[in-house]
Amino acid sequence: MPSTTSKPALTETSYGKSRIRLVQLTRRGDRHELRDLTVAVAFEGDYDTSYTDGDNRDVLPTDTMKNTVYALAARERAGEPEAFGMLLGRHFISRNPKLARVNVDLIDHGWSHVADGAREHGQAFVRRGPEVRTARIVTSHEGVTAEAGITDLIIMKTSRSAFADFPRDEFTTLPETHDRLLATALTATWTYRDTDVEFGPVFRTVRSTLLDAFARHDSLSVQHTLYAMGEVVLDSIDVVERITLEMPNRHHLPVDLTRFGLENRNEIFVATEEPHGLIKATLTRPSLIRPTLPR
Repeated sequence: MPSTTSKPALTETSYGKSRIRLVQLTRRGDRHELRDLTVAVAFEGDYDTSYTDGDNRDVLPTDTMKNTVYALAARERAGEPEAFGMLLGRHFISRNPKLARVNVDLIDHGWSHVADGAREHGQAFVRRGPEVRTARIVTSHEGVTAEAGITDLIIMKTSRSAFADFPRDEFTTLPETHDRLLATALTATWTYRDTDVEFGPVFRTVRSTLLDAFARHDSLSVQHTLYAMGEVVLDSIDVVERITLEMPNRHHLPVDLTRFGLENRNEIFVATEEPHGLIKATLTRPSLIRPTLPR
């Protein structure tokens, strides 16, 4: 029978407001700019009594968190998602004495101006996607860490991709291939060495570096290409200290045209999304890896 004389311990808690939708319009004459964000705020700290005793004296309402997002955007402008997350973090940590750490997660839903010949319509937009830019800002009394990323960047290469020399058993039916389509919806997140970063330009540099490495690499597997992409980012962009990449293998399977009396020329495929292989890895600069001490 469970004990009635002791209470279970709270070992981990957080609370906050998620899916705060913020669209900010900036008017500069007849040219307008949009910032379209989804923001989540999560508090971690000494709030145990709100769970165990219903004591709300130190519990900032999550509705206030939502209102703060709108008010600070109006007062300071949202700007780059990383910078806006830092602004929110500083605001919350300075005003809530029981708060130990605040996590601010942001999704930037990008919009572009609609083309008007060689120019652009100043007040008409088209949503980019499905890729989105992401940021995660963690603010504590010890400091701030900034993480940026990209989600659902759909990319494909139609040559220089292989998968062969793998082990086989009685359940293996996959044929080896030295010429396949490699497609994925890339998710990449990277951590900055410090917060003194020009976030917009660096984000665009990381994105273009990932794409260039993907295109240039002679791939022997998804794992092989994933590592090469992360390696190039760490080698060429000093402000990035580690990067995590996730690459689902969106299979494109050749259709057997011989059933129709036609020649297979490796040109007709069926695209599948489920089930798919899922490859993940984190790459860290060697200087940041702590050596394992012998036992």
